[in-house]
Amino acid sequence: GCALKYAILGMDTRTGEQNDSLRKTFGSREIFEHTGMPVHTINTLPKLMWLKEHAPVVWRNADKFLLYEDFFVQKMTGSPAISHCLASRTQLYDIRTKTWSESILSFLELKPERLAPIYPSGTQVGRMLPDLAAMLGFSSLPIIVSGGHDQACGALGVGLTRPGQAMVSTGSAEVVEVVSETPAINASLYQGNMSVYTHTVPQRYLTMTLNHSGGLLLRWFRDTLGQLEIKKAHDDGIDAYDLILQHASADPSGLLLLPHFAGSGTPLCDTASKGAILGLTFSTTKVDLAKAVIEGLTYELQSNLEVLRQGGVKINELRAIGGGAKSQLWLQLKADITGIPVVAPRVTEAACWGAALLAGAGVGCFESIAGAAERSVVLSDAYEPDPERQQKYAELFATYKTLYPAIKDIVHRL
Repeated sequence: GCALKYAILGMDTRTGEQNDSLRKTFGSREIFEHTGMPVHTINTLPKLMWLKEHAPVVWRNADKFLLYEDFFVQKMTGSPAISHCLASRTQLYDIRTKTWSESILSFLELKPERLAPIYPSGTQVGRMLPDLAAMLGFSSLPIIVSGGHDQACGALGVGLTRPGQAMVSTGSAEVVEVVSETPAINASLYQGNMSVYTHTVPQRYLTMTLNHSGGLLLRWFRDTLGQLEIKKAHDDGIDAYDLILQHASADPSGLLLLPHFAGSGTPLCDTASKGAILGLTFSTTKVDLAKAVIEGLTYELQSNLEVLRQGGVKINELRAIGGGAKSQLWLQLKADITGIPVVAPRVTEAACWGAALLAGAGVGCFESIAGAAERSVVLSDAYEPDPERQQKYAELFATYKTLYPAIKDIVHRL
């Protein structure tokens, strides 16, 4: 199959009108309870509604509407396949019946045959096409196995298989994932715009928070204000981020940074919000600003953890993965602001490891996906909250929570 149109990225916010239609047709609470997904521009459903309205020729001519997983599976095998895990992120999926939603597809006037068949994660879905295998240099036809959502693969890779286990993933975005035995759908999580979806592990679900900025904000700081550090890092063969933060104090920076540089994620989900920095003086240094960036991101993390607690989700430990898990300063800061112990695995790129475990399960290397994950994860470093800093940050967090309400109307006019 050939692509008829460029993909619409998850962070694309063009679907405001379509989401208004969903609220009127289904109701925000009802669609959350049905699909596990809050009404948001990130979802596949409103993007398909937009496509149907604004690209009717593509809508009519398309044989299939696919995400990345099922698109690449089709390219490799000739037939599309999608995991329950990724399908449950689309808002087209019934979280209770674990099938494409009849009511939503009927509303969309979309036949289920135009979507990919759904498979459990870690299932053989075919073999690579002979011509492609030959072009890539394989002597035999590789087995293709269903995968999962990137964050769910990260959760698997860091050993999140049992209810209550949690991780914080800091890559381009920052995400918390918490495992449950049943879909954790309640009023608090609905009001906090959390998403609930199928895990890569059988009979398990994940509750997910999302901060769109995450590591992207630190990258913006590096690229905008860290040119000297970039050059020195290149010359010395080290990481520019380490240079930017190497002289940062473990104590509060004295600044408050609202990290809504791409709008706000959960729990506010205000796509029109913008970033702000408060407390600047002539004595403020570049290091202070860099520390304020990771403090602001971690205050957002704490805001999400508060909503999870209100929704009955208790977290006793956070397993840290992604690029941010390489920073000891940031991991200690997470522990100090949240008051929760943070541990880092030996393999911090856990999403890749989780995907590898699914591939292994698909070809029969493991009897149990969960068992393979539990046996393979090695937690190497632990960070306990420092009581004195935790108290300082608790006072600052109380002030931080007043920041968005105070400037919301101002940034909306910018």
